[in-house]
Amino acid sequence: MRQGRADEYAEFAVARAGQLYRSACLLTAGDTHLAEDLVQETFGRLYVRWGRVSRVGNPAGYAQTVLTRTFLAHQRRRSSRERATDVFPDAPGSGDGDASLRLTLLDALARLPAKDRAVVVLRYWEDRSVEETADVMNVSSAAVRTRSSRALGRLRELLGEDLAEYARS
Repeated sequence: MRQGRADEYAEFAVARAGQLYRSACLLTAGDTHLAEDLVQETFGRLYVRWGRVSRVGNPAGYAQTVLTRTFLAHQRRRSSRERATDVFPDAPGSGDGDASLRLTLLDALARLPAKDRAVVVLRYWEDRSVEETADVMNVSSAAVRTRSSRALGRLRELLGEDLAEYARS
């Protein structure tokens, strides 16, 4: 890669790393190590194709698509089902409810199937349209609507009465 393109890629990677990491954390339901791996793999794939990607009208959107597809591919692998533990380590308490809210929501997201979780993250975290989400996931718009409806219903079941409390805070 020429120096100019390498500098352009490095600038893009620094600017997008935080957003991609936050999205990856939501996709992985809080598994920060897997999120870091997914972001790293995404940046590796982008680097290889940066000549073409840099000419695309929306390289940030392309990066998000690569991240989501990398996550879904990882979930299909048999070894991706292994988890060392499902218990969060003890963390120093800050006294605010934000941490408990975050842990509760991440736990609820973790209980969703990978594709449903991807739909929720793309539609409601990334604020993408049904059509954009369908394009990223290589499914129909109807499948996105169905998965979205089922995933939100499941989240309501998991959060129960707490959902209204979380929505107010």
